[in-house]
Parts: sequence; C-alpha cells; structure tokens
Amino acid sequence: MEFVDLIPAPRAARWATPAREVFPLDEATVLHAEPGTGRVARWLRATVGAATGLPFAEGRGDGRGDGRADGRGGGHGHGRGIVLRVDPELAPEAYRLAVDGQGVRIDGGSAAGVFWGAQSFRQLLGPDAFRRAPVDPARRRWDVPMVVVEDAPRFGWRGLMLDVARHFMPKDGVLRCLDLMAAHKLNVFHFHLTDDQGWRIEIRKYPRLTEIGSWRTRTKFGHRASPLWEEKPHGGYYTQDDIREIVAYAAERHITVVPEIDVPGHSQAAIAAYPELGNTDVIDTTALSVWDSWGISPNVLAPTDNTLRFYEDVFEEVLELFPSRFIHVGGDECPKDQWRRSAAAQARIEELGLAGEDGLQAWFIGHFGRWLTARGRRLIGWDEILEGGLAEGAAVSSWRGYGGGVTAARAGHDVVMCPEQQVYLDHRQDAGADEPVPIGYVRTLEDVFRFEPVPAELTPEEARHVLGTQANVWTEVMEDTARVDYQVFPRLAAFAEVAWSALPAPPVRDFKDFERRMAAHYRRLDALGVAYRPPAGPRPWQRRPGVLGRPIDGPPPNR
Repeated sequence: MEFVDLIPAPRAARWATPAREVFPLDEATVLHAEPGTGRVARWLRATVGAATGLPFAEGRGDGRGDGRADGRGGGHGHGRGIVLRVDPELAPEAYRLAVDGQGVRIDGGSAAGVFWGAQSFRQLLGPDAFRRAPVDPARRRWDVPMVVVEDAPRFGWRGLMLDVARHFMPKDGVLRCLDLMAAHKLNVFHFHLTDDQGWRIEIRKYPRLTEIGSWRTRTKFGHRASPLWEEKPHGGYYTQDDIREIVAYAAERHITVVPEIDVPGHSQAAIAAYPELGNTDVIDTTALSVWDSWGISPNVLAPTDNTLRFYEDVFEEVLELFPSRFIHVGGDECPKDQWRRSAAAQARIEELGLAGEDGLQAWFIGHFGRWLTARGRRLIGWDEILEGGLAEGAAVSSWRGYGGGVTAARAGHDVVMCPEQQVYLDHRQDAGADEPVPIGYVRTLEDVFRFEPVPAELTPEEARHVLGTQANVWTEVMEDTARVDYQVFPRLAAFAEVAWSALPAPPVRDFKDFERRMAAHYRRLDALGVAYRPPAGPRPWQRRPGVLGRPIDGPPPNR
C-alpha cells in the first residue's frame, strides 16, 4: 500500500484500475447523501468544500447503481460525483471508499462508518484539503486517486483524555481538539472537568463551584518542585450551553464525550467553594482555596450523607448534559490521612462495617456506581477503584500500568487501557536537554507506535473485556494550546494507528512505513495549524529553558 499515505493505516487498499488513474473533482461535482448520511454531507461541504472552494451541489439520481470501483457494479446512478450511503452489511464503524471513473462512493455500516470513510477521502486529496479556505483561488480541479479502501477499526473505544482543570482550555480550543480527534478517527473524548486546581463546569444548583472553584490566584510554573510562579489569576469554566455545544459538535463527528467529575480525592476546588464538603473535624476547611500547585492534595471529601447528596445533585445536572453511557468518577489518588484522623469518618467505617479507609473509598465509589446504574448509566473510574471491590457493571481506566486492566478483565469488568508508562502524552518525547519541561519517561513516536493495548497474559475471553485504549493528556506543565499541541503531536497519530489499525505484534510493526506516511501527515498537520514537535527536535520558541521538570531515566516498566 505504498501509494497510500493514510493515517491510521487501512486494512486494505488497492488501485481500482490497472492504469492508476485519478478522478477529477471540479465545480460540476455533485454530492448525494442517501438516507442517514446527511450530517456527513454537511461536514464535507463545510470542511473539504471550504478548503477546495468547490460547492458540491446536491446530486440527483435514483441511487440504484451500486457504484463499485471494480467495474462489476451498475454505476453510481447520480452522475459524476460523490455518493454517501449506509450499507448495513458492513460493521457499524467500517467503511468502503471506492473511486472510479464515475466518481467517489463512500459506504459505511452506519453514519459513523461513512464519516470515517470521509476522513480517508479528505486525506487522499492532499494537505491543502485540511485548510479553511483555498490557498489558490484559481484552482478549479482536485484529483483523487482511483483506489478502493476497505477498512474497520480494531477497538470500539479510541480515546483521548484532556485535563482542563490544571490549565483551562477555552471552548474554541476544545472544539479544535474534537476536529483533530476526528481527523485521526478517534471516537471518545474523556473530558477531565474537575480537580484540586479548578472546577470547570457550571452546576446551577451550586453556583459557587464556578464563582469560587473555577479560578486560582496564581499557578506553579513547571514541576511542583520548581521555584517559579505565574503571579496572576488563572481560571475559566464552561457554561451549560457551552457543554451542550461541545457535546453536539462532538456528536456531529461521531465522538462520545465522557465527563469526569472527580471523587472523593482531587476535590480541593469543590471544598474551597463549599467547605462543608471537607473533613471539618480535622482541618479548618473555610481556610482552603483552590490549589495553586501540582501533586496530590491531602484535602479530600468527607464521607458524609451531605457530601453524597451534594454530588448526586451535581451528577443529576451532568447526566442532563452528557448522553454518554459512561460517566467517569475519578476515584484515584485519594490520600486517607484525614479520614484516619476524622472521628466522623471512623464512625462511618464502624457503622458500615468497612475494612478501614480503603473500604470507605470503595463504599464511596460503590454508592455512585449504584446511583448511576439506577439511571441507566455505567460508572468508570481509574484503577484504584478496584481496591476494596467493584460493583457489577463498573468499568476501569487502567492507568498505573497493565496490572489494573488485567485484574479488572479477569474479574469480568470492562477496561480501557491507558497505562501511564506508555500513553501519557505529558511524558517527554526525547531525552535531549532542549525538551520543554521534561516530565516522566521518554516516550518517542516509535514507542507509542509499538504500544500494545491488550496484555499478553489475558485469555481470549478475558481480552474481550478490553473496550479499547486511550491516550491521556495532563496539563500541569501545558499552559496553553501550543504546549498541548507540542506534547500531543505527532504521537497522537501513532496512537490513533494503534487504536484503529489491525497491526501485527509490536516488534514486527513497520515503523519505517509509518514514518513514510508521516511525511505526508506532517503537511496535513501544518495545514491544520498544529504546533507539533518536529522530528529534529523543538523549535526555539517551543523550548522552556530554565523551567524545572521531573524526568525519569531508563525504560518504563512494562507491567
């Protein structure tokens, strides 16, 4: 498939004719959307139409031709143009893209499959198809190679988590992130909305969550051991209408938005807004403010009925905004010291007959697991939620390596594989001294390309519980969109291929072919305005000299 520069790599691609011809698109090219594909047609006109300057007028025809590019079909039945069609014989996210002398045919097992086929079609047009307006207004023709591409994803969950609590990303940046996900055929956006350093979603019943909890007076610059501070307020939040817009925009791109509301740890911003949520018999919670540094705050939620009712109210509003079946509740990195010292917490442990503070956390998570199940949703949380037992139906984000995923799958729980040592994109990309604010292990483009989400020790039956995989982006040292771009790209392209493509075992994956295809993909990223890390290293303005990071030497543990 050396003639195809598609990323992620498709399952099969071939020339439609021995002559290796092209089909021209011009101002006379029509676009016909058969039932169920109208949103894809709208997307094509808004993106490819804008980039090419071609109107893609609505086509007419009876639609009876099957449009096969191998010459055995009866023609498109819509004249020379583009036809979008749902073919129920294909798997839901599978697609078949066929270009022949009559035009372009994109069939998908569902509207999502058609949409993913449209992403490949856009790539075939070249990098200028990723711009927002024509770079050559005089250009009237765009050639598409006459090829047949047949493709389907490996995993149903192909995710990206974005932390907007540590550094807020304005709404337009989130929408841009969704566009970039769609261009890489990723379909789950894990939206990390709350943490110690900020609460980013409007909750109408509790306005102080955003009035107080959405901003901090200053921000640590670099790793938490850095002596540097940005001495100005930082904050922001999304109104409920912003959230509705984000969710709708994602849905147009066949992306599910999974919200994360962190409990019972990572909650200092909420406690600063409503001090009664904290362990008031241990510390003066009225003295707390939104945290301005990084790490794990010792200030966690009190295991009281009042706290449970408060967060039930929060989740009620969250469920109204997010139709996702999964709701993420965090559940990670919850220090137990305050609970050990709290008479109220110890009384709750005794009352419920729990196995200490770990049992108390499991009870807390279990409460919301049952609460969400009663409302037709499923709880998902970081792998600490396995400690103390996990409610039936709950799923796990395995982040501390592969171990949590293995334990969850063997216990019959669904799991999303996102091991820190492999796919945390805040980790540095190179060991060089010029890497900005170097965090964690070196994870190169090739390292990500060779990541395998399914642990080898799982049986085929256990492996069926691996819903998919996810790359995570924690933004403590990413103060703006350009820094996020640098950390995420180009590695997200490699991750997308891992999540989508049917790749062989990591040692025999063809990284040279991936690099060959990336040469074209860098030009697409340039057209999209992505400030990625160049293969040769950071540009001068991408460096952060003198800003302390926390690099970890040596290879990461693979467990």
